[in-house]
Amino acid sequence: MRPVLVLGATGFVGRSLVPRLLAEGEVVRAASRHPAGGRARPGLSWMQCDVSKPATLRPALEGVGCVYYLVHGMGAHSPDFRRVERASAGALARAAAASGCERIVYLGGVAPVGEPSEHLASRLEVGEILRNGSVPTLELRAAMIIGAGSASWRIMRDLAMRLPIMVLPRWLESRCRPIAIDDAVTALLDARRVPLEHSAWFDIPGPDELSAREMLLVVGALRGRRIPAVRVPVLTPRLSALWLKLVTRTDYRLARELVLGLTGDLLPHDERYFELTGHRPRVSFEEAAWAALDAERRGASASDRIARWEERVVQRVGPRSTP
Repeated sequence: MRPVLVLGATGFVGRSLVPRLLAEGEVVRAASRHPAGGRARPGLSWMQCDVSKPATLRPALEGVGCVYYLVHGMGAHSPDFRRVERASAGALARAAAASGCERIVYLGGVAPVGEPSEHLASRLEVGEILRNGSVPTLELRAAMIIGAGSASWRIMRDLAMRLPIMVLPRWLESRCRPIAIDDAVTALLDARRVPLEHSAWFDIPGPDELSAREMLLVVGALRGRRIPAVRVPVLTPRLSALWLKLVTRTDYRLARELVLGLTGDLLPHDERYFELTGHRPRVSFEEAAWAALDAERRGASASDRIARWEERVVQRVGPRSTP
């Protein structure tokens, strides 16, 4: 069996993907710039790899059948991070072709209707570069991924928990279909098997369409909070980012990228991917938010979080029907 390589294995998504791959019997090579502390176990090995340093890609890709590319620079402080990401994607495409790798799976972002933020534009560029390479590439585009450890989730949670009053700039009305980390990982697992004659991209939306404001209200309600709201006609991205930094103590650049990414709707073009895989997302935004809050409090596994939520639903409204 040829190993599966996970680039970005210590990141938010990689930490959830690796154990699921192992559970399905894959031999996994987990790679990161800083793999120290990664625990080896049967079927799993760790290695150092920095996609911005092409020399480290060749040993990581040796003998690999499929590579997951989960690397992006949303938190990067470099002013030329887009150039670095383009160069890294090109280096991976070439190294994968030279290694005999059969498939690349890339987790990108949803394309907005209007002009994308710098961060979203970079993610779309990376996807295009990989799809234009000689190794068939499957690009999955997600909006916000909800789960403990996600930078976007932490900002959303802090706003819902700490805001004494909700200021409502226009960008809080932007709509998206957030997906739970468990459903996102299921989509990534399916990406190994989806028939792929040529490179392609697919949106992977969650089951609920909500505005950022509605998401804040849901998270607050899960903690018993009702947040008074005041509408303001204009709040620039710069002022919004400073506001987020004050409330969430997050990095200013990260806050700014989140705001700019929400200035337009991030809605899917279609749901063709789930028609191909037969695995539609099953976790609602409320379920995913509750599971993330529970995980932060308990340090529980993903499956335990969802199981506890389902027990809670059964106790409240009875068993859920299945199609």
